[in-house]
Amino acid sequence: MKLSVVILNYNVQYFLESCLKSVQKAIDGIEAEIIVVDNNSSDRSCDMVKTHFPDVVLIENKENSGFSKGNNIGESQAKGEYLCILNPDTIVAEDTFKILLEFANGIENLGVLGCRLVDGTGHFLPESKRNIPKPNVALKKLLGKPQSYYATQIEEEAIGEVPIFVGAFMILKKEVYNEVGGFDEDYFMYGEDVDLSYKVLKAGYDNYYNGNTTIIHYKGESTLKDLNYAKRFYGAMQIFYKKHFKSNFIFNSLVWLGIRGAYLMRSEPLVAKNRIDSYTLVSKDIPRGLKEALNKPITQVTSIDTVEEYTEIIFDAEYVTYKSIIEHISNPEINNKAFFKILPKNANFIIGSNSSKNRGEVIHFKKD
Repeated sequence: MKLSVVILNYNVQYFLESCLKSVQKAIDGIEAEIIVVDNNSSDRSCDMVKTHFPDVVLIENKENSGFSKGNNIGESQAKGEYLCILNPDTIVAEDTFKILLEFANGIENLGVLGCRLVDGTGHFLPESKRNIPKPNVALKKLLGKPQSYYATQIEEEAIGEVPIFVGAFMILKKEVYNEVGGFDEDYFMYGEDVDLSYKVLKAGYDNYYNGNTTIIHYKGESTLKDLNYAKRFYGAMQIFYKKHFKSNFIFNSLVWLGIRGAYLMRSEPLVAKNRIDSYTLVSKDIPRGLKEALNKPITQVTSIDTVEEYTEIIFDAEYVTYKSIIEHISNPEINNKAFFKILPKNANFIIGSNSSKNRGEVIHFKKD
């Protein structure tokens, strides 16, 4: 088997359903499997997988074991030569895996492979490619100066060696994953992707970023003024440096200052309530019940020619390819005016996010 896609889920049933539908299209023609590890969700995620995706390998954990352990459990069942660690709040293009696996086959000493990520508004997520977070780099990031934290030396649509990738999307060989011990289970959330990327580098492999394919990651980074995020970020950095760097007074002081600074800057993340006057549905027809659920004017089109301000565009994934959807929302001429939702095939909901600071929105409608 060529590829195992491992998706760790926790209480995001509808994002998972949308993700799985895109992954199914993306593995068409590839000898691949999809493994969903559920961390004891209280929603109907597991029932949804069993009902709509019977070919997916479902592992039902009896507790929320965290990101690292959950993915390690999924990897232990994987049969593919390559692993893809994938968040459930993502959408991949139909050719994402084909492009990246072809590229991977041409790299002799490949470690971790990442790609270009955009949020639900179509804007690039800089955490797609990062540098090694040395103490001064981590502090600058917390203080709102993240330039050296992100790998800006590589253009977002370019190809090149980059040291650190985000856990929302990582591809690497299963044998490399096992050689470095997989995700370190000392991390519960945050830092485990940095740790894995760095362990792979230390093992002598080359990590690569390939900006020739783009995926959507709905949940971007939390605001740097969010106290909980700052505490988790610095806690993860403490673990990372204790494991990989010699601890010293200067670093410990930087960590203390960072956490104290987070308390001084603490505030709730601000998520704007966007103005939406009308909807445009890109499809061959309007599903029954959608007009009533939106309660605002909706226009059905088969292609996007012009975009009006305060419009939300809904893409019917049965009519429009995921690759085309991603290309449209990544277009500045469109995403500077409009917002976006996706209607998954055979679904009675639309899904998306108008801010990278939250998980997004699901709007249900009755088909009958």
